Amino acid sequence: MKTRITELFGIEHPIIQGGMHYVGFAELAAAVSNAGGLGIITGLTQKTPELLAREIARCREMTDKPFGVNLTFLPTFAKPPYPEYIRAIIEGGVKAVETAGRNPEPYLPYLKAAGIKVIHKCTSVRHSLKAEAIGCDAVSVDGFECGGHPGEDDVPNFILLPRAAEELKIPFVASGGMADGRSLVAALALGAEGINMGTRFIATKEAPVHENVKQAIVRASELDTRLIMRPLRNTERVLMNEGVKRILDVEREKGAALTIEDIHEQVAGIYPKVMTEGEMEAGAWSCGMVAGLIHDVPTVKELVDRIMAEADALITKRLAGFARG
Repeated sequence: MKTRITELFGIEHPIIQGGMHYVGFAELAAAVSNAGGLGIITGLTQKTPELLAREIARCREMTDKPFGVNLTFLPTFAKPPYPEYIRAIIEGGVKAVETAGRNPEPYLPYLKAAGIKVIHKCTSVRHSLKAEAIGCDAVSVDGFECGGHPGEDDVPNFILLPRAAEELKIPFVASGGMADGRSLVAALALGAEGINMGTRFIATKEAPVHENVKQAIVRASELDTRLIMRPLRNTERVLMNEGVKRILDVEREKGAALTIEDIHEQVAGIYPKVMTEGEMEAGAWSCGMVAGLIHDVPTVKELVDRIMAEADALITKRLAGFARG
């Protein structure tokens, strides 16, 4: 399948693996790239630029296909050394970067000078247009369904994607609710030129996370996620568990007076406990509503091949059959 996204990143299938904290290691990125998609290493999961350089080299040993690095620009007091992370990305020969969080504009000249293609995650049309204006090559448009941070507008992809298609000139992929061939064909019909999958890729054999995490996603329905940190305007969609219940209780109790310190224990340092140690009640971790569509734990190649076969059958048989009437 050829789209502007496959052409931009030099990949076979228009499927991108989202950058996910404590999930986007070399094993998963290489598996996605080897399957014909674009695998992504999560930059800030690596505690130092030196460790990121090592992870990039490790991924290079596992695949000769294109892969990228996610770099999230955080509104934190202890700002990561972004120039050093970017140097590790450039020196590692990476040709695709997924940016997220705050405006990446200050760092774009360095990435562009190295011939790196930049795709920025956006949760609204206005942010997507800003990304286009500052020179991003593509956008990942994240609907309200997505795991992680869906923004504050609460617009689902059935509206957000065609709105993005009306406004954008650069290509974009659909993120949030993407799981199978139906997702891909629907995204293409709504104007996207590919899909970005996060939660779906966690429930694969190669995802380097505890088996408890994969089984929790398989067991979950579309009703099992919750939104936290809404009063802080830092909304995050997470899978319901005992830690999340505690957060929601505190949020109800504090109301508009809530501060990040009130829930710090349930959101800080949780990912290693969940993803590595399998402590499923430890606290909040990002998960999309798409969990309701995830029923197995295939290999990455089995998943990607299945998506593309389903998409082909939908386009050439089911939809073409309607047109013949």
